[in-house]
Amino acid sequence: MAVTLVKLSCPDRVGLLAALTGFIAQHGGNLLEVSQFTDTRSSWFFVRMAIQTETLDMPLPHFREAFAPVAAELDAQWTIRAAESRMKVVVLVSKLGHCLADLLWRWRAGELSCDIPLIISNHDALREMAERESIAWKHVPISASGTTEAFAGLAELLRELQPDLVVLARYMRILPAELCREFAGKIMNIHHSFLPSFAGANAYARAYDRGVKLIGATCHYATAELDAGPIIDQEVIRVEHFHTPEDLVRLGRDCERLALARSVRWHLDERILIHGNRAIVFRD
Repeated sequence: MAVTLVKLSCPDRVGLLAALTGFIAQHGGNLLEVSQFTDTRSSWFFVRMAIQTETLDMPLPHFREAFAPVAAELDAQWTIRAAESRMKVVVLVSKLGHCLADLLWRWRAGELSCDIPLIISNHDALREMAERESIAWKHVPISASGTTEAFAGLAELLRELQPDLVVLARYMRILPAELCREFAGKIMNIHHSFLPSFAGANAYARAYDRGVKLIGATCHYATAELDAGPIIDQEVIRVEHFHTPEDLVRLGRDCERLALARSVRWHLDERILIHGNRAIVFRD
């Protein structure tokens, strides 16, 4: 069964959901799923709908064209996409391979329905992972003296590929603010702490020194402000008094893998809507 996904956010008003579902019904669409939320503090409306595509009385491109005036009247941000279409995902990684390995396993198993045309790294240590999966690998080294040129080359690669999502799978470099702005809402980072605590580097060491009883990982969209973008998901695990700093790293990596995998899947399934610095997530 083919499925069409509709994702929309707009200023709240009475009758919004009725207007949207009525439009879909007018064109024969059978709704399979509707997830809706209204933020009463900001008076903003969010919805994700899944439609049985073959029930629509027109091809999907024509349905999208017919919907455009409705969305414009609502002053809405929206997307309509066939669920069967595969998003293009580019992964950035450095030397730590646990998140990349987990994503590739889930991708190969069919859990993450997307295409991965390229993996980019500032080191060459994990090239074999890409080669095993027949995925193109690009080594873009970044030195202290050549940061600007390296990131310019990285930006050109992304502009050429136009990915739907860029995953920073423990990519241990800070992206330039202009790159974050250019690909806003499309760059996803996994940070090794329960943000906003312990932003920046050496999070597990600082958590150990602080004597925390919980550690975690945070997946968020990257913005110009370091580790401060809209939070998509967080995963935590308990810390015992006998755990060493190395134990925290080991436990934290499990959190990183889970939070990142869930967030990527939700992005691919059109389950995330960004509003300001918040991410509204319709979990599956």
